[in-house]
Amino acid sequence: MNPLRILLVDDHILFRKGLARLLDAQPDFQVVGEASDGAEGVEKARALRPDVVLMDLRMPVCDGLEATRQIKRELPGIRVVVLTVSEDDQDFLAAIRCGADGYLVKSMRPEALFQELRGLAQGEAPLSRAMTGKLLRQLARTAPAPPPTAQPDSLSERERQVLVLLAEGLSNEEIAEALGIAENTVRNHVRSILEKLGLKNRVQAAVYAVRQGLV
Repeated sequence: MNPLRILLVDDHILFRKGLARLLDAQPDFQVVGEASDGAEGVEKARALRPDVVLMDLRMPVCDGLEATRQIKRELPGIRVVVLTVSEDDQDFLAAIRCGADGYLVKSMRPEALFQELRGLAQGEAPLSRAMTGKLLRQLARTAPAPPPTAQPDSLSERERQVLVLLAEGLSNEEIAEALGIAENTVRNHVRSILEKLGLKNRVQAAVYAVRQGLV
C-alpha cells in the first residue's frame, strides 16, 4: 500500500519540523511538503496534491479556516485535518463549517496522532476524544445537517450499538474491541449505517445520533 502523503501547514517551524520527522519515521506516512501560513498551504496543496493536509488554525497572512475553505472548494478530494492548540467549541464548529475532515489538538501523544491518521485512511473522521462529546452535542444544536432518508428503527440492533459508540468518538478499532467483533465488520456496519440513513460521513452520523437522543 502506498504511504499516506501529508502536507504540514503550521507557522511554528520547530513544531512543524519535529512533526515532519515523527511522521516520516513511520513507514506508512510521507511528508511531501511544508508551509508556514495558510496562503502558502493552499499553493502547496494545488502543486503537490497530498492525500491529507494537517492544518494549524492561527497563522499569519491567511489563517487555517480560510485555507481549509479554499482547499475544500478547489480540491475536494484532499482531506484537511485541523491540528491546533485550541479546544474552543467555536473553533471546532468553524472548522467543520469550512469543510475540515477532522479536528485534533496538539496536546495528543504522537501514537494517538498516528492512529487517527491511519483511521482517516480507512474513512474515519479524526476527532480528539477529549472534545468529542460536548462538541458533537453543540454541533447537533447549531450546525445544519441533511435530513436522513430513514429513521433509527431501520438500523439493526448491532448497527445502533455501532452508531452510539461512533458518536462517542471511538475509532473503528475501539468499537471492535468494545463489541468483541472484527474491525472489518465495524467498517461494514458504518458503511451500512451511512447508506441506510442517507448520510455522507461519520461526523454527520454522530450528529444524527445526538439529535435522535441515542447518545
